[in-house]
Parts: sequence; C-alpha cells; structure tokens
Amino acid sequence: MFGKRILFTATAAAALLAGAGMASACEVTVGLVMELTGPAGAYGQAGTKSVEMAFRDINDAGGVAGGCKLVTDTRDSQSQGNVAVDAATQLVQVKKVPVIIGGIISSVSIPILTSVTAPAKVVQVSPASSSPTLTQLARDGKTNGVFFRTITSDALQGVASAKYALDQGLKKLSIIHVNDDFGANMVAEFTKAYKALGGEIVSDTPYNAKQASYQPEVTKAMEGAPDGLYLVATPVDGATIARQWVSQGGPQKFLLNDGMNSEDFIKAVGAKYLENAYGTSSGTDTTASTDYFNANYKAFSEIDPGAPAAVQGYDAGAIVGLAIAQAGKADSAAIQDSIRKVLDPKGTVIHAGKEEFAKALALIKEGKPIKYEGVIGPVTFDQYGDITGPFRLWKITNGEVATVGQMSAADVDAIKAKMGN
Repeated sequence: MFGKRILFTATAAAALLAGAGMASACEVTVGLVMELTGPAGAYGQAGTKSVEMAFRDINDAGGVAGGCKLVTDTRDSQSQGNVAVDAATQLVQVKKVPVIIGGIISSVSIPILTSVTAPAKVVQVSPASSSPTLTQLARDGKTNGVFFRTITSDALQGVASAKYALDQGLKKLSIIHVNDDFGANMVAEFTKAYKALGGEIVSDTPYNAKQASYQPEVTKAMEGAPDGLYLVATPVDGATIARQWVSQGGPQKFLLNDGMNSEDFIKAVGAKYLENAYGTSSGTDTTASTDYFNANYKAFSEIDPGAPAAVQGYDAGAIVGLAIAQAGKADSAAIQDSIRKVLDPKGTVIHAGKEEFAKALALIKEGKPIKYEGVIGPVTFDQYGDITGPFRLWKITNGEVATVGQMSAADVDAIKAKMGN
C-alpha cells in the first residue's frame, strides 16, 4: 500500500513537499501537545491514543492530500503551561506543523493559544479544555479564529451540572476545586446557576495540585453539614480528596466534573463509596460513532473507552484529519477554513471508522458536503470555536459510569433564560 501511495510525478511530489507540515511526500505531520504526565496525565494519555486511532482510521481509508499519511509529533506538556509553550513553539517554528491538537487542561491550552498558535495563525484544537476564558479570548479578537475545542464550555456545563445536582436532591453542597483557571471558572459558573436555581453553597475551598494530603481542605469543606461534595479535580488528586472525605465521615454523595468519570478514580476511591456519585459530560448517550469507538478503542489503546478525554480526543483527531482532506493541503489557513465545512448541517452524515471515512474522502473528492457526527454526538462550532451540543448525565453504579439521561443545548438555554441570563 505504502509503495503505491508514493508513485507521484516529480512535480506533484515537489508540490507536496513544499507544503507546511509535510515530513515527506507522503506524510502530513500534526503536532500534539498533551499532558502525558503530571496531574492530568490520565487525560492526555487517553486523548493522545484517541487522536492516533482517528488518524489510523483515516489513513486506512485512503489518507489525505493526495493519499498522504497523517502522522503525529507528540510532546508532553507535563501538565505545565510553560513546558507546553516551549513544546508548541518547537512544533510551530521548527517542525512547521499546520495544526496543534492540545492541550488537555485549560491552564495548558490558554498559554499555547496566546503565546504560540494565535500569533502564528496556526490552528489549535483542544479535546478537553472547557474554560470560559477561551471563549472570552475569541470574543476579544485575541485568537485569530484559530482555536476550536471538542468539549463544551464550562459556562454551559455549569448550568447543566447545577440542574442535575438539584434533581438528585443535592440541595446543599460544599465545593473543593483545583486552584487553576479550569477549576475557578467551572465553580464560578456552577455556583451562579446553582444558587439561582435554589441551591446553597456551604463552602468553597480551592486546593493546589499534587499534594500528599488534603485534610485541611476536607475538614473545612465538611463544616456546615452539606448534603454532599462537589469535587472539581483531576482523577489522581480527586481520589485522594474523596478518600479523605469518606474517612473523615463526609456524606457519600458526590457531584463530579466531567473528567472524573475515570476508571482509575473509581478504583482508587472504592466503588462502594461512589454509589451516589453524579456528573455531566459533553455528548449524547450513543451514536453509531460511539458504538464503533466503544467496540474498538480498548484493543487499540489498552485504555478504557470511558477514560477522560478519550471520546473528545477521537473527535478532535477526526475533525482535524477530515479538515486537512477538505483543504487538500497542509496549510493552516486552508484547514481553518475547512473545519466547519466537515460539520456541514446539509452534508451527508459520516460516522467514525475506516469505512465511514472512506465514504467521506470520496464525497470530499467529488466536492460534496459532509457532516461528521462523532463519538460525542452531532455538534457544530460557533463563531468562537465552541461546540454546541447536548450533555450526557451519568451516575457511577457498581463501579461503572452509566448514562442515565441527556440534557440538550435547548434545555440548558431554557434554564439560563429562567435564571435571567
């Protein structure tokens, strides 16, 4: 197969080699800056494997830009913004990649965007950064339109989480949250909605990552007899906090952020303590893409398909790969222009997997529109690069994350309207 793909004329090969991000006549290199280590390492490892799987599927379907292979150049941000900026700078200035996928957490994605990709006008797609700050940067004209994300903004998720918590009888909550842009913004949006809908916040305690013990934070959060704990954390720190909450006699009722629907978190805490643990995530319960992903991801990655950032990572990779195919070249401006085109509401619906991508590539070649409906469900990008789509409502039962309902974007808008927003 590979030998056949390189049978270009000298002119065609030279043209391909001239394109930014072309490592050879048959490769298009996409930069990945992921949190492979540090507090968000579980997210980054899952997200990276998901992107690789999406690229494998597109390559198996025929490749992009004249049959070229999508490849990744992956760098570890170590869950630190300054490390991420150095990595992204290398990828953009030295490797000349046309796209960066990453970071995972907002405190990594934001400095990459403001220091590297926006000034260089290089497309950046985050699978998991949900801070409203990213929307505000776009509103303020500071992103050059290059930023997109395959996760819903906390401005919407906070509303969905507040309504879901109250529906489960959690009317009086203490909050412990990671002390960064993601944690602060998530809690701010949640608190505004939760109070407007009739909930009471007993206490709000930030924590610094990677501590051996969080006993002071837990002790403070337990004051005032809350119904439960709203825990906004990464799986490793979150497990430490949840264990201390349980051991100190806190009520075994939890509201969790989307990244906590993690097998590692559940095992570390103990499933029996999480029978009343609830959360929300971007996406629908199941689609043809979801079914494909759930059936194939673990064999590819040795990671559970429910791992944090896994589903969003696949869709980020699929959208980027299809956009490169749509653009026909590894040029960031052309890819930026093509990203929304592969989610065309009037296009032929395309799901995940080799066969579906083969259909997509054929339609693109014929100049016909496509609408990729991914693992998280049918979504579109608004003018700020945010996705608009539904939320999945989940509960931990018998050590497994089970979907128990869905909240549409219209449902969230209706709640916001009642709040006066």
